Amino acid sequence: MSSLKTMNPERRLIEHRLPLKEISEASAREKSIRHGHISTLHIWWARRPLAASRAAVFATLVPDTDENYELVKRIVPWEAVKDGNNPDILEARRRVLEANGGQPPRVLDPFAGGGAIPLEALRLGCETYALDLNPVAYLILKATLEYPQKYGQPESRPVPEYIRQRDREAWSQEKQRPLLSGEGEWVQSYRKNPLATEVRYWGEWVLERARAELAEFYPQDPDGKTPVAYLWARTVTCTNPACRAEVPLVRQWWLAKKDKKRIALRPLVNEATKTISFAVEEVGKGEEWPEKGTIERGDATCLVCGSAIPSSEIQHQAREKRWKERLLAVILGSQDENGKTYRPATSDDEASFEKARLKLDELKHGENLFSELPLIPDEPIPYEPRAFTPCIYGFEQWGQLFNPRQALALVTFAKWVREAHAEMLRRGMEEEWARGVATYLAFSLDKVVDYCSSLCRWGNDDEGVTNTFGRQALPMVWDYAETNPIGLLTGSYSWALVYEVKVIEHVSGWEGPCTAHRSTATRLPFPDGFFDAIITDPPYYDAVPYADLSDFFYVWLKRTVGHLYPEHFRTPLTPKSQEAVQNPVRHGGDNQKAKQFFEDMMRQAFQEMHRVLKPGGEATIVFAHKSTEAWETLISALIRAGFQVQTSWPLHTESRGRLRAHKAAALASSTFLNCTKRSGGGVGFFADVRREMQEAIRPRLQEFWEAGIRGADFFMSAIGPGLEAYSRYDLVKRADGRQVGVGEFLDEVRRIVLEFALEQVLGAKAMGGVDGPTQFALLALWAYGTELPSDEARKLAQSVGVELAELGSLVQQKGEKTFVRLSAERAKDKRLGRPAEGPASGQERVPMIDALHRTLLLRREGKQAIADYLEEVGYLESEVFWQVAQALAEVLEGTEESRALKELLAVRQGLPKPGRSRLF
Repeated sequence: MSSLKTMNPERRLIEHRLPLKEISEASAREKSIRHGHISTLHIWWARRPLAASRAAVFATLVPDTDENYELVKRIVPWEAVKDGNNPDILEARRRVLEANGGQPPRVLDPFAGGGAIPLEALRLGCETYALDLNPVAYLILKATLEYPQKYGQPESRPVPEYIRQRDREAWSQEKQRPLLSGEGEWVQSYRKNPLATEVRYWGEWVLERARAELAEFYPQDPDGKTPVAYLWARTVTCTNPACRAEVPLVRQWWLAKKDKKRIALRPLVNEATKTISFAVEEVGKGEEWPEKGTIERGDATCLVCGSAIPSSEIQHQAREKRWKERLLAVILGSQDENGKTYRPATSDDEASFEKARLKLDELKHGENLFSELPLIPDEPIPYEPRAFTPCIYGFEQWGQLFNPRQALALVTFAKWVREAHAEMLRRGMEEEWARGVATYLAFSLDKVVDYCSSLCRWGNDDEGVTNTFGRQALPMVWDYAETNPIGLLTGSYSWALVYEVKVIEHVSGWEGPCTAHRSTATRLPFPDGFFDAIITDPPYYDAVPYADLSDFFYVWLKRTVGHLYPEHFRTPLTPKSQEAVQNPVRHGGDNQKAKQFFEDMMRQAFQEMHRVLKPGGEATIVFAHKSTEAWETLISALIRAGFQVQTSWPLHTESRGRLRAHKAAALASSTFLNCTKRSGGGVGFFADVRREMQEAIRPRLQEFWEAGIRGADFFMSAIGPGLEAYSRYDLVKRADGRQVGVGEFLDEVRRIVLEFALEQVLGAKAMGGVDGPTQFALLALWAYGTELPSDEARKLAQSVGVELAELGSLVQQKGEKTFVRLSAERAKDKRLGRPAEGPASGQERVPMIDALHRTLLLRREGKQAIADYLEEVGYLESEVFWQVAQALAEVLEGTEESRALKELLAVRQGLPKPGRSRLF
C-alpha cells in the first residue's frame, strides 16, 4: 500500500488512504520502548500505541493530499518524538491548524484511559478533551496531559531555595567550585522543567526517609552484597497421614537459565524428619536438570512421600488459611562480572522478615496514618475466578496480596508521600502545584506496588522480578519473588522515580489547551456540536475488566493522594455501576443481562458522541475484537446513533512476539473505523447494497492482502469496507420488505471474504472443486489456528455450506471453544477418509481434508499404500487435491503437520501405480 493514489483534498486523508505498513511497524516496535514513553508513567491496560494514535489523529484532521500521506510516514517513528518534537511533527501541527482555518480543532476522546490518543492530539496542536469514568485513569490523564503543560514549561517558575541548596550540597560533597554561571545541575534542570525537577527532588526526599526506616529489614550480607529479591514458595501439608510434610509449591527450580549462567535450586529431602531444605547449585552446560517443580496445573506432588495433592485440596487448605509461606533463597546484587549471585535462605533472613512482621503489627496498633482508612487495604477483591484466580484460594482483600514485609514497605512509602505533600505546603507551594507533584510521587509508589506483591515471579531468563500485571488479569502464583523497594534495581522506588521524571520531560515539550474530565461517556458534559473530531478506543465487550483491575492501585492511591482528590476517591473501590463492560458478576451471573447492559451503554455513548460532534465533524473509532458478536454490537450502536462509516483501516499494533501461532485466534490488528454523521439515510434495498458491498470490499481486500494482513485480522478488516455501503442507510430491506439486520450483514461480509481468501490461499480462482469441509478446515486454520470460538466455528461452517455436526472427528467442541483437529489427533477414527457405505451413500466423495489426513497417517505403510488409497478415493491425479495439500502446508508453516504435508508433496511424483482396485 505504498503507492500513491489520486489525491482528493475535499476528503480527509483517513477516508482515502493510510501508509499501513509504516504505521504498523512503528506501532509494533513501540512495545519495546521504555524511557519517556507514557506506558512507563503508570500501568493502564490495552493502551493504544502512540504511533497509531498519532497517525489516526493527523489523518482524521487533514485533507487527502500526497504531501500529507508522505508526512504520516515521517511522524510515526518513535525517533520523531523521543527527544522532543522534530521538524516533521512541527510541520504536522502547522497542517492540522491550517486545515481547521487557523484555529486549533477541538478533539474529544470519551474513553481516554491511559491517554495515548489525547496526548497525540495535544502533540499535534489540538484543543484536547480527555474523559474517563475511572478515578485511576483520571489521575493518569491529569499527569499525562494537564500537569506537564501547566508546570513543566521552561523558565516558567522561580527556582526555590531548596533546589539551589541541592547544588551547594553537591559542590561541597564533590569539592568542586560552582560553574561560571553560578548554577549547578539542579538549578539548570529546574529552569528546563520545573515539574520534573520538583518530582525528582521530592521523590528523593521520600526515598531518603523511607530507606532510613526500612533498611534494617533488608540487611546487606557480611561481604557487602545487597539483597535484590527474596524467593518464596507457598506451602501446603501433605495429605498422606503417614507423611504430613510441609510441601513447597514450586513450579520450576531454575534461578538463572542462560547460555553462560545456569543456576538452580536443589531440594534436599530428609525422609527421617520429613523435612526439606534447599541448596543453590551451578548446573554445567549440557547437564540435565529437572524442568518441573512440585506443582503443575494446580496439582502438587509431595517431595517426601510422592503423594499427589489435588488442586481441590490446595484450594481447601488455602481458603481455611492453613497454607503457609517459606523463604527459599536470596538473590544478591554484585558489582563483579558475575552480576547477581544466589544463596539459600538462612535463619538470619527469616529473622529480618520476622522483625518486619512485628513492626507492621506495631504500626497497626499505633496512630492512624491514612485518616480513617485502615493501614493495610482491606477493600474486597471481586470474586471473579476468570480474571482473578487468587480469589479461589481465599484472597478476599487487596491487602492480602502482600506479605508483611512488602506491606510494611508500601505503608512506609505511602506515609512519606503524604508527608512530602504536607511539607511542600509548609514551604509555600500553591495547593494545586503541590497536588500535582505529589501525584507523581504516588505513581512512583504504584510502580513499586506492581513489583512488590506476592503475585510477582522471578524470571530466570533475565534474572529479574516480573510485575504483577504481566497480562490483563491477576493469575495465581505459587512461588513468588519479593523485591527490595529501597534498592536500586527494577521494582525499587528509585527505579520508579527515574521513569516518572523521564515521562514528565517527554510530555512537557509542547504547549496547548487540554482538559481531563472524570465523567461517563453516556452523559458528556459538553454542548451540541462542540467538537471537530472524536477519536476514541471504546471498551470491547468483556475483553478487559478495567475497573476491577484498577482497584489494585486505587486502594493505594486512596492512601497516598486520595485526600487531595476527595471527590474522586470517596468510594471504597472504583465506581462500577456505570462502567461499559460485559461482566455477568455484576448482573447476578446472568450473561444475557450483562450483554444487554453493555450494548445499552455503548448505544448511549455513541448517541452522545453524535450529539457533541459538529455536522461536518469526523469520528474515528478504534476496535480490536475477534468476535463478530462484538462487532455486531458496535455496528448496531454506530448506525442507530446516526453514524455512517466512511472507511476502515486494519493496523498491526502488537509486536510479533505477542502473537500466538497455530493455536488460537489472536488479533494482531486494531481496526480504525472512520465515521461521519449520516445525512439523507432512508431505506436501502439489499440487492443494491450487496452490489455496493462487493464493489467496495474486493478492491480493499486486495490491498489488505498485499499489506500482509492475514488470518482473523483479515476477516475483521473487511467489515469496514462493507459498512461503507450498509451504514449509508437508516434501514436496509429485502425486496419482500424484511429488514436485513447487522447479523445478516456480517454473514454476507464473511461470504465475500471467504471466497476471496480461498482464491488467495489456494492460488486458484476456480473453487468449485473444493468441498465444504475442506474449505472450513483451510479457512479455520488460516484465520484462527486450531482453536476458535464455537460461535465463530458455527458461522464459518455455515458460510461454506456445512454444519459443525457434519464434520465428524475434524472438529471437537468444548463449550465455548471449538478445536480443529490435525491428522495425528484423528488417528483413532476408524472411518476417517473411508467412502460412505450403504444405499444412501450414493457417489458422494470423501472430503479432501479427510483424505489428506488419512494419507498422512498412511505414510508409515509406504508409497504403495498412499497411491492405492488416493486412487480409490479419486484424488491421485486431482490437481485441486494437491493444491489443497500445498495450501495447508503453508497455512500450518512451522508445525509437524506442515512438515508431513511437505514430505507428501515431495514424494508425489515418485508414487507407484496403484496396485489394487479397492482398499475397503
